[in-house]
Amino acid sequence: MQVDTIIGDAAYWGKENLQLAKEQNIDIIAKLKPSITQGFRKDKDKFDYNKDADMFVCPAGHLAIRKARQGKKEQGTNQTETYYFDVEKCKVCPLREGCYKQGARTKSYSVSIKSELDRKQMAFLQTDYYRSKSKQRYKIEAKNSDLKNVHGYGRADAYGIHNMEMQGAMAIFAVNLKRILKLI
Repeated sequence: MQVDTIIGDAAYWGKENLQLAKEQNIDIIAKLKPSITQGFRKDKDKFDYNKDADMFVCPAGHLAIRKARQGKKEQGTNQTETYYFDVEKCKVCPLREGCYKQGARTKSYSVSIKSELDRKQMAFLQTDYYRSKSKQRYKIEAKNSDLKNVHGYGRADAYGIHNMEMQGAMAIFAVNLKRILKLI
């Protein structure tokens, strides 16, 4: 079977999958994980990026004083950029509770740096080809829902890989048979 496109959700995205797909010339139609597209930012953090200063600003409005890159390139994990804040300002800040730990010598905030594979996939997400193919995903999700909720594929009936394979084959056979009868 010749595969040129794989359609899935963010659970199917991963560095290993992207690398394998690249080697085999396969397009992955899957959104990147939010931690990649938006860094490790959490809604509760409220740290904002100031693009003019190329630094983050804390919720109290204090600009980071320096930044450093952490982690090694090409190690399979993303590097992080760590932004350091003036601890003297943190000690007297009215918003220090939950942000600054009393007695700490440093206050930092880290954001993941996207790898080359991540950047290429993000650029691919902006193409018309990706948009048109991602609109077909609802069909796959509907079929998966039918398998799981109607035909019992969401839970194994018996132990062992052989039994699970048999259960999967029977569920898929039943779904395909229903589709054939509907088309006739």
